[in-house]
Amino acid sequence: MSTKKRLITNFLSLASVQGLNFILPLITLPYLLLVLGPAKFGLISFAQALIQYFMIFTDYGFNLVATKEIALNRENNKKVSVIFSSVMVVKIVLLLLCLLVLFILVQFVPKFQSDGIIYYYTFGMVIGNVLFPVWFFQGMEHMKVISILNILSKTIFTISIFVFVKDSSQFLYVPIFNSLGYMMIGLIGFYMVLFRYKIRFAWPSKAEILFQLKEGRDIFISTIMTSLYTTSNTFILGFFASNTVVGYFSSAERVIRALTSVVAPLVQTVYPFLSKALHESQQRGLWILNRLFYLVTFSMGTLSIIIGLFANDLVNLFLGPEYAASVPLMQILSPLPLIIGWANIFSTLTMVTFDYKKQLSFVYIAASTLSVLLMFILIPTFREYGTAWIALITEIVATLLMAVFLWRKGIKVWKWQKQT
Repeated sequence: MSTKKRLITNFLSLASVQGLNFILPLITLPYLLLVLGPAKFGLISFAQALIQYFMIFTDYGFNLVATKEIALNRENNKKVSVIFSSVMVVKIVLLLLCLLVLFILVQFVPKFQSDGIIYYYTFGMVIGNVLFPVWFFQGMEHMKVISILNILSKTIFTISIFVFVKDSSQFLYVPIFNSLGYMMIGLIGFYMVLFRYKIRFAWPSKAEILFQLKEGRDIFISTIMTSLYTTSNTFILGFFASNTVVGYFSSAERVIRALTSVVAPLVQTVYPFLSKALHESQQRGLWILNRLFYLVTFSMGTLSIIIGLFANDLVNLFLGPEYAASVPLMQILSPLPLIIGWANIFSTLTMVTFDYKKQLSFVYIAASTLSVLLMFILIPTFREYGTAWIALITEIVATLLMAVFLWRKGIKVWKWQKQT
């Protein structure tokens, strides 16, 4: 298969997944908000925010680092087997550590004791996420596999929600079905790697494990720091406000994140290809980045304008009139699609591919420090509105810091490049 055809196939595969990830939540979200109410929905969102920390911890940056390693060595089955085995061993160890932390929280922290069962049910997402080697399929540039499995999982989850969740007393079915979906595609994906791709699992050496830990460290730090001003917004708000208020903020943020997610297939498709292109010709890689920057600016900028102008209509359409309190929150968050689109270009596709992972982690540390300070200043007083402004301000600061760093390095992806 030619490079162009492979890229188009991969993009369409991931775009179909992202389209489904975009459509299905917007189908189930209004239903869950209506059936469960803001309080139960807020509790589920709070539990998922906690579990997101564990998912980030177990990912450990491998979705970028291991993807790149697989992409560069995919013709060498023996080397790929070593990479796969090393990464999976590290992820399983991290999974066990996360389970221990969750047990301690539920047993000894009052905030988690009252609804402990929901956190255990939601933890299944972590297990499925560890088992499903998305980084392997991305590195092999076989995104069609990811597409099919995700479509299967999301469809089953959506149907189950409508069939089994009829009132707020059945709210525990939501994390159960969500976790089962993750675990199902995890097991199938893991099976495919071993038997379809003939990858041999072998216990890695200490040196191989340490190598993977070292390679993923900077991306891991960056991701953890990023979570302090993404996932942590909902999580910290849950300590200062009721589940109902968390539900209002979380519903607005989920609509924004669902709309913003349309850029993800582009980044996931281009990343392994761009890694190889830059390795062969820096000028060619910069030309690709430049075109991607303008594509993202136009598409995501248009999306941000639409959200800002039609927030009230979007809330009525996706959430329902009883969630009118989410309208001003959505208006505050409306610039995020454009800002996050730029951040993806500057971070994953530029700083990571140019091996500025350590510098990227410094950017996220600075942004996260600002976010934490603002959380303690704004959230106790302004609750959901303060949380929304923190999310926007921190994303802007992080993106500006990336742009300034790249500008000082002479990597101006926004400057029009001629094709070579």
